[in-house]
Amino acid sequence: MSAKTDGREGRTIILPCFGIVVRLVPHDASQPGPSLGGKITSNLHEGDGGNAHDREYEAAIDGIESLILAHACGGVDIASPAYVAGIQTAVEAVTNNL
Repeated sequence: MSAKTDGREGRTIILPCFGIVVRLVPHDASQPGPSLGGKITSNLHEGDGGNAHDREYEAAIDGIESLILAHACGGVDIASPAYVAGIQTAVEAVTNNL
């Protein structure tokens, strides 16, 4: 895991699995909402989404990515070994079941 922090631009967290990169940015304090927002990218997406299997897989992966991003925004240490192991287990379950 590596992380880079910059007070103006936020924080980037690079996880050691699936090419997951989370970019957190401070939220405008004058607006309601969480103190952090962000974006997540990974190499988990595959296929063209043209069949039902692809759509189900993509939806499951979107759910996992959304949960990772929400946890990061909420202050959970997504780079901890236990959390990364949980990500790997979740992705394996999706792959095995779809």
